Amino acid sequence: MKKTISSKDVDHVTKLANLPITKTELDKFSKQLSEVIDYNISLLEQIDTKNVEPTAHITGACNILREDEVEPGITQEEALKNTSQAYNKFFKVKSILDK
Repeated sequence: MKKTISSKDVDHVTKLANLPITKTELDKFSKQLSEVIDYNISLLEQIDTKNVEPTAHITGACNILREDEVEPGITQEEALKNTSQAYNKFFKVKSILDK
């Protein structure tokens, strides 16, 4: 099963991650990621899973939940003290949505 990662997919991810790359790098990474995924899928397809029962997890743990208790958190000033940019006491980040 061949899976092709398009240049458009790579471009989308690099924009979300704020990674500047060139058109040449975009094409190169698209090809490399496709090869990596194809290789890993081919390895997974070789595994014999006929006698393996489906499972959601392997621990056997069931409903391990803690009590929902209110605990003190950090202040807004503490949360913002290491940010490089803030606006009106909020984190200031670049927009990732199309306008």
